[in-house]
Amino acid sequence: MKDLFLRAARGERTERPPVWLMRQAGRYLPEYREVREEYTFREAISTPEVAERVSVQPYERFAPDGVVMYSDILVTLEPLGFEYRIESGVGPVVENPVETAEDAERERRDVREELDYVGELLERLSARLGEDAATVGFAGGPFTVASYVFDGGRDEARRFRARHPDAFADLLEAFADVTEEYLRFQEESGADVVQLFDTWAGELSPEDYREYVLPHHRRLFDSVDVPTILFVRNPNLGLVSEAGADVVSLDWTVDMAEAREGLGDTPVQGNLDPARLFGTPESVRRETERVIEKAGEAGHILNLGHGVMRNTPVKNVEEFVETAKRVER
Repeated sequence: MKDLFLRAARGERTERPPVWLMRQAGRYLPEYREVREEYTFREAISTPEVAERVSVQPYERFAPDGVVMYSDILVTLEPLGFEYRIESGVGPVVENPVETAEDAERERRDVREELDYVGELLERLSARLGEDAATVGFAGGPFTVASYVFDGGRDEARRFRARHPDAFADLLEAFADVTEEYLRFQEESGADVVQLFDTWAGELSPEDYREYVLPHHRRLFDSVDVPTILFVRNPNLGLVSEAGADVVSLDWTVDMAEAREGLGDTPVQGNLDPARLFGTPESVRRETERVIEKAGEAGHILNLGHGVMRNTPVKNVEEFVETAKRVER
């Protein structure tokens, strides 16, 4: 239910934890695989009627409390003029990567024009779901998305920061500018909540995170009025708590009870290991109940500690969601 989701995001006590899953639609669903036989990934996310169909596939099966739009964090490459393709078995490949300090100087295009298909998707989802479930938008964080524009990924991004600190800062600023406009566009288009995936920011040193990333996180969360969620893999809880997100999403490497104590009144999301969904339904139920118990009765949105993995048994995803719905407080 949308109200349940939003109340938990505000830190309120709820009769049960709201539940949804990161990477909620994907190849573990046979109906998704059928769509991908007809459309490439980029065709599917950029065609609103197709993206809507994919977005609601898990909702039609499991009825989670939040429906995340079917998209990708890399769409914010487009307004900055980066050209990319998705190679099977390899992942995203940027065809005009950043190699020199001059390459980091980007001319920004209009986000609403470049990503108009995302706005239409969110409008469709919001109208379809109404009060039954929250419409969840998202964007990639500046460091994580910037990591993909270097040959060598995030390791090369950190090396570039060492060689060209000013150019690195300018590049993150450009991504932050685009992401701010993108999140506002999502809110205007019907998103009830937005999540920022700065997944790889946890690989930065505390000093680099504080200097290069934290100011952008604060700015982005201040730019919208809907509830915000921050996801960082292997997070430094002391630092992410300063970012200003309404909710901190935890991966499975973090003990939920310890995180709750460390974060105080800040609502949390997570954090079952996605690999646990490859066990028996009984073990899924047991481990899910453990997470719920550790999280407590207020300010917890149940989720995985990362996205649903390929080939995850559908029955175990259903058990995960249903375990949340059986909670009685």
